[in-house]
Amino acid sequence: MAFSAIVRKSASSLGPLASRLALVQRKYHSALFSAINRDNLYHKSTLSPFLPSFNYSSAASATNKPSSDESLAQVIDSEIKCALETDGQDRIEEIPSGFPFKIEDQPGHQSVTLTREYQGELIKVEVLMPNLVTGEDDEDLDDEADDQKASQSSVPLVVTVSKKNGPSLEFNCTAFADEIAIDSLSTRSPENTEDQIAYEGPDFHDLDENLQKAFHKYLEIRGIKPSTTNFLHEYMINKESREYLLWLKNLKGFVEA
Repeated sequence: MAFSAIVRKSASSLGPLASRLALVQRKYHSALFSAINRDNLYHKSTLSPFLPSFNYSSAASATNKPSSDESLAQVIDSEIKCALETDGQDRIEEIPSGFPFKIEDQPGHQSVTLTREYQGELIKVEVLMPNLVTGEDDEDLDDEADDQKASQSSVPLVVTVSKKNGPSLEFNCTAFADEIAIDSLSTRSPENTEDQIAYEGPDFHDLDENLQKAFHKYLEIRGIKPSTTNFLHEYMINKESREYLLWLKNLKGFVEA
């Protein structure tokens, strides 16, 4: 009993001291925590020029694209919108009645291939992208008659007429509105290899006038005539618009990948 009383008395007498001790400890810990924080801030400020900072998300930064790429994508997207507003994007060309050729048009290619058979001959026409003339460069042209064609839009053609297992004729032509010009004429033999250079013949315009007319008639009978080439002119203009739009979309896909 006496011991218990002494303990209780000692505890009661030490109560104010214990409270003050606890208060001192709390102040000490608070001061120590503040000092540690100040020390960390000091080291961070003094060492940051030499050590990399890791206060960012590496996953987010890895997906960020350069601003130049974003600007390029925006410009391409704007160009795509302009291209979609032009005529010919959704137009389906109506093949005129009596059109003698089968059309092979593959997206992404800059030419269209026409084929047909005529009295045992295989006729193949490669139609290239049109040469469009807008009239902006007319002041650079002379007044000579030959330059009248240079001021017109045209479609290049390569016409090949082949015999079965035999030689072929190859015409390089330029189709204008309601007119077809033969630029050159050459023969091709299956015996000739690619390393052999065949005689190309004289310039077509140097041939006798009657011979020139005869070859124009030769092509006309086989379907190379203004009614055919005028349709091809419109067809190739629309194809060029479609290919340009496809090209833009491929560019955008690459930049945004």
